[in-house]
Amino acid sequence: MTRVEKLEQEVRKLNQAQLAAFRQWFYEYEATKWERQIEKDVRSGKLDKLADEALVGHSEKL
Repeated sequence: MTRVEKLEQEVRKLNQAQLAAFRQWFYEYEATKWERQIEKDVRSGKLDKLADEALVGHSEKL
């Protein structure tokens, strides 16, 4: 049995209140990971080209 399968089994055992708490925790966990990745990409310049394209597209509409 894989680690994910074990986690799935444990999640299925949660009652409604526990599942709601887990869902909230997981939502916040995912959001934090996403924010950290975006910050890393911004600092590294990975998003510069996309930002430049967006600014050019925006200024063309004005």
